[in-house]
Amino acid sequence: MTTLLVIDQPPYGSWTGREALDMAFSLAAFDQPSALLFVGAGVNWLCKGQNASILGQKTVEKNLCAAPVFGVEQLLVDARACQQYGLTASELLSGAIPTSSVSETLAQFDQVVFAG
Repeated sequence: MTTLLVIDQPPYGSWTGREALDMAFSLAAFDQPSALLFVGAGVNWLCKGQNASILGQKTVEKNLCAAPVFGVEQLLVDARACQQYGLTASELLSGAIPTSSVSETLAQFDQVVFAG
């Protein structure tokens, strides 16, 4: 069974997205295939060179770069939301896979969990 966790919140200001990331790592630790999809304001999770120290938090960039090592199969990102937030492919973390159809992406997974 494959699980997709959808993050639609910005990376800072709420713990919802971090909890979804923890859930993805937990699923992967038990050999449960999982992936993350970033939509809406959630696409900002995938920006390179974040500086969260201004907010008194740690950056999420290192966690996301380690996701494949821990068994999270894909980091998917809504291409339309990237355009809306002015993000180009070169500004996203390596390994981020743009998707042009969120509905088609959702249909590829057995379980979908919205972390919002």
